[in-house]
Amino acid sequence: MKAFIFDLNGTMIHDMEYHTRAWQYLFNHDLGGDFTWEQVKPQMYGKNREVLVRMFGPDRFTGEEMDRLSLEKEKRYQIEFLPHLALLPGLMEFLERAHQAGIPMAIGSAAIPFNIDFVLDNLNLRHYFTAIVSADDVVLSKPHPETFLKAATRLGVAPADCIVFEDVPKGAEAAQNAGMKAVVLTTTHQAAEFLHLPNVLHFAADFTDEFVKSLV
Repeated sequence: MKAFIFDLNGTMIHDMEYHTRAWQYLFNHDLGGDFTWEQVKPQMYGKNREVLVRMFGPDRFTGEEMDRLSLEKEKRYQIEFLPHLALLPGLMEFLERAHQAGIPMAIGSAAIPFNIDFVLDNLNLRHYFTAIVSADDVVLSKPHPETFLKAATRLGVAPADCIVFEDVPKGAEAAQNAGMKAVVLTTTHQAAEFLHLPNVLHFAADFTDEFVKSLV
C-alpha cells in the first residue's frame, strides 16, 4: 500500500467513552433530554450538527445554536479526557516506522479542527501527517466517501492504494465506498458488527498487532 489514512477518535486515541459521556451530559442536563447510554452510543458518528439533528430533530436548533452547543460539548470532552490523552498502544512506533519508510499519511475524521488540534499538538504528532481532512472540509459525512477521497487526493495517491484505519462500522463503510481497504480497531465496536463489509482486512485491538505491524 502507498498511503495510510487514519480516523481519529477511537482509532488513534481511545476516547469515544468521553465523547459519549460529554454528549449525554449535554443532552440530559443542558437540553432537558432523558437519553440512556445505549441510546447515545450508536449516534457517535458524523458531524456534531448531525448528531444534534439525529437526537432532537431538524427544527430544534438554529445553526448558530448547534455551533455553540458543539463547542460546549467539545470543551467538556477535552477537560475530562486530557489527563488520559494517549495514543493506542503501538501507534507511535507505527507512525514513526511508516514515516521513516516514506509512506504518506493523513487523518480523515469527522472531528472539528478544535479537537484534531487538541490531539496533534498535545501529543506532538503533526509532522507525521501530510494531509488532514476534518468535519469542516467536507459536505457529506461518513459513510459517504468524501472524507477519505479528499484525503487520498491531498496525498496524491489513488484510493485503491490506501489503507484506512477505523473503529466504527460507518467509517469502514465509508472506506468501502471510497474503494479502500480497512483495518478495524476494536476499541468501541465488535468484529461481528462489521461482517457485512468485505473491505475489512483485519481486526486489531491496537497497533501492537502483528498483522498491523507487518503493513510497514
